[in-house]
Amino acid sequence: MSEGFLPEPNPSESKAGSPGTPALRRAAAPSRYRFGLYEADPRTGELLRDGAKIRLQEQPFQVLLALLERPNEIVTREELRVRLWPSDTFVDFDHGLNTAINKLRDALRDSASNPRFIETLARRGYRFLAPVEAVESAIPQPNSTAPQAPITGSEPALPRARRGTVRTLFALSQILYLSMYIAALAHLHQADAISERLFAVNGTWVVVAVIVTCAVGIPLRLYLLTAIAFDYAGLGANYRRLFAVEFPLDELWALAPFLLVPKIGFGLAFAAIAALVYLPFSQRTLVRMAYFAPQK
Repeated sequence: MSEGFLPEPNPSESKAGSPGTPALRRAAAPSRYRFGLYEADPRTGELLRDGAKIRLQEQPFQVLLALLERPNEIVTREELRVRLWPSDTFVDFDHGLNTAINKLRDALRDSASNPRFIETLARRGYRFLAPVEAVESAIPQPNSTAPQAPITGSEPALPRARRGTVRTLFALSQILYLSMYIAALAHLHQADAISERLFAVNGTWVVVAVIVTCAVGIPLRLYLLTAIAFDYAGLGANYRRLFAVEFPLDELWALAPFLLVPKIGFGLAFAAIAALVYLPFSQRTLVRMAYFAPQK
């Protein structure tokens, strides 16, 4: 067809369009994949570990995307060949794919003999083992004149930070509470005497409260420490349920500095109490930053 006979675009179609018009659709596509300490961004072709960019060539990255799109499913070698090399490309496919897999494993610090991420199935293909979170984002297509819905959310956006830093801060807060529990149990007789002398409170009740809350708090802190140490993917969902127990427990222990008044005075005791009152909220924010899950 000659250039003079090219059909003119229909203005009404580009503006009004039909439901199938690509220019007017909002395509929900994963903006990135999260697994363990890693994030993969399909748009930029970047692989991040704890927020730090990892150098990875295009072909290993495409293999990673193919596996992330179908976690816990077998992706055959033939499917990877079609994805990586056009049909008219002449290449040593087996060598090329093995090289890409090895480079990908190096980037993920994975092992073929003891895989955490990529499992090899002999003569069949590969399977991605770790839980994968696909973060969806609605992206308006160019030239769209459709009205944009206002962005509303039940929670404000969280600041971005290295997951390693966030997890370390959360772990330190659990160690702080464990230290408080152990110190209180080691000095129960002093807690009894101080509460009776300074606040005219029956020391027996204080001792009972310390023992009961420690019996609940120590297992809770050990679980949270273990989960954060092993980067348990389900911690975000579990912590939302545990927070109903943790919050009153932490607020009660926020009063613990009162028992140190004879040593540090009322001023420092009040300052410590103010920090401990806020600490449960900061822990919840840290968990959300490290284990974000889209709200349904």
